[in-house]
Amino acid sequence: MTTIAELSLSTDEFALAETLQQLPALDVRVESVVAEGPTRTVPLVWFSNVGHDELENALESDPTVAEHRQLLENTEDGKLFYRLKYAADVESVCQCVYTDGGTVLDAQVTDGQWTLRLLFPHREELSDAVSAIEDCGVRVDIRRMVEAGQDEELETTAALTEPQQEAIAEAYRQGYYDVPREISLEELANELDISHQALSERLRRANRVLAGEQLDNPSGEMATPD
Repeated sequence: MTTIAELSLSTDEFALAETLQQLPALDVRVESVVAEGPTRTVPLVWFSNVGHDELENALESDPTVAEHRQLLENTEDGKLFYRLKYAADVESVCQCVYTDGGTVLDAQVTDGQWTLRLLFPHREELSDAVSAIEDCGVRVDIRRMVEAGQDEELETTAALTEPQQEAIAEAYRQGYYDVPREISLEELANELDISHQALSERLRRANRVLAGEQLDNPSGEMATPD
């Protein structure tokens, strides 16, 4: 079943990280993403709340941006339209989406987070893409997930192992899923007395179970830790 998901990624770990640090008031919205050859994608991006010269300087010094070129300027509302090429690290994250059959429906920056709205032909491909992105060292939060054609967000309980339930419940209580996060993965691992890597894998598997159960049992209700 075709799946639409909304993912959240920290701007510090993804595209335009340094540009957004230099220009905290900058508004960013990806208009579309076009292919350039079999392995490279090129986003077309609207920038606003910024002057031309300061944006050019920020993009020039941003290590996540390999190339940039202005295409349009909307003088009425001060928006600037750019064609970007990302550096290899960011490009590899983008390829995790496209390799697993994903399509970018929308992408924008809000409150220090990239929000990506993605479409996948099957839910398994979404799960594989999220795992691949995390393997690149980028944290991913699944905010919403729906099957195409449904109006309501899919919510349900899920069968987790006891260690997974403990990890995800403690992460919730300690504010790991808050924006911004109240506790780091390293600090949470120390609280649970397990390794950073073990906790990362445990949370990933738990999130994958929850994501799969959301689509398998759309009539249930989401259980939240007390």
